[in-house]
Amino acid sequence: MKNNNSFVLAKAMGEQTLFGKIIAGEIPSHRVASGDDWYAFLDILPRREGHTLVVPNKQVSNLQDLSEQEVASLFVGVTTVQRKLSQFFKTTDFTICIHDGPLAGQEVPHVHVHVIPRTNGDGGKTLMAMWPNNVSRDIDHTALANLASELSEV
Repeated sequence: MKNNNSFVLAKAMGEQTLFGKIIAGEIPSHRVASGDDWYAFLDILPRREGHTLVVPNKQVSNLQDLSEQEVASLFVGVTTVQRKLSQFFKTTDFTICIHDGPLAGQEVPHVHVHVIPRTNGDGGKTLMAMWPNNVSRDIDHTALANLASELSEV
């Protein structure tokens, strides 16, 4: 996680965030869905299979910095992703969360909504238990690419 000083510095300097670079196509991602004002892609360090991030195209770090229309559009993206993941994982249950600012655990200073499908046997962890300090940093891009490809057909 970035420390607060680098988080604030990046925001003040107007640097493009990791998610801004993903939206611009400068960094590859595993796309799940997109709309006019939002983009959804698989989290590269998923808390479980299908863990998707939905981000507004506008680069702001706090939800309150989006207009009402931008918030509405972002949540159209969230529900669009839910429908795809529901069909694919055969579930209607999700953990949905936003870490709104660095003190809330936000690691990238760009609003993003975590959409995590929940199914029987997935461990049923609470939200806080899903973010332990010892999360593996091994990224399986092949598995993510395969899942993104399958989700694109839903």
